[in-house]
Amino acid sequence: MVSLDELNRMDKETFVATLGDVFEHAPWVAETAYAARPFSGLHALYEAMTATVGDAAPERQMAFIRAHPDLAGKAAREGTMTADSKLEQSSAGLDHLSEEEFAAFHRLNNAYREKFGMPFIICVRRHGKESILRQFEQRLGNDAARERDAALGEIFRIVALRLDQRVAAPDRLPVHGRLSTHVLDTHRGCPAAGVVIEFFEVASGEPRLLSRTMTNSDGRTERPLIAAQPIPIGRYELRFAVGAYFAGQGTPVADPPFLDLIPIRFAVAAPEAHYHVPLLVTPWSYSTYRGS
Repeated sequence: MVSLDELNRMDKETFVATLGDVFEHAPWVAETAYAARPFSGLHALYEAMTATVGDAAPERQMAFIRAHPDLAGKAAREGTMTADSKLEQSSAGLDHLSEEEFAAFHRLNNAYREKFGMPFIICVRRHGKESILRQFEQRLGNDAARERDAALGEIFRIVALRLDQRVAAPDRLPVHGRLSTHVLDTHRGCPAAGVVIEFFEVASGEPRLLSRTMTNSDGRTERPLIAAQPIPIGRYELRFAVGAYFAGQGTPVADPPFLDLIPIRFAVAAPEAHYHVPLLVTPWSYSTYRGS
């Protein structure tokens, strides 16, 4: 990372070398934004760079949009994308598609290019594969002007995340979500320590294990399930091993216990929000809610 103070002291050549690739294949954005120094914060830097694109002539905007790669397209398979794009597409699993999934992306990429004359652009770090495919289908119904605005809006989301990773400043951009949980033993009236929790992403096919953790003395995990990044839009499941927990507490239960493994399946629709999914449990009952 580079500090905001360092950026403000840089000459133009160094500034462009540092931030010229934040906008895909468009160092001219950094070259133009340089004139707005000194930046008072990360918001000011972000606004100067996005305003440069927003103020550009429509022809330059379209050329800029067209320089972006297709999602899970030829450039991805041949490894010719920029390093940032590779990491971003891999975060949504677009580098490991089945042949059926690749065919779906190929079909939609072609349909989108045929209609709009540009690649489909979305901030993939805010989505899972199913959410991306839904957005593809929905946005194919837009007209050209609305879709150009949508593409620019998604590019600005991508840039906000890239700047957040590159620049250390007193202020931050609102680009991160948070997902957390905790377990309360309402039979004993205390936090439930030592409950094993498995966290899954639920998409087509089998749920994919993302992490396995255990509650601490406060009934919480040592760190959030997801933090310091957007929570990808999609469906998830938490599995709480309460049977083993109550057995370890010496709580009298049936053999086998009435409640053993409790699954809670939920969906995330706001990647930058805080989702808190707690479990309130006894050996015979449980409840949950969406906290924040």
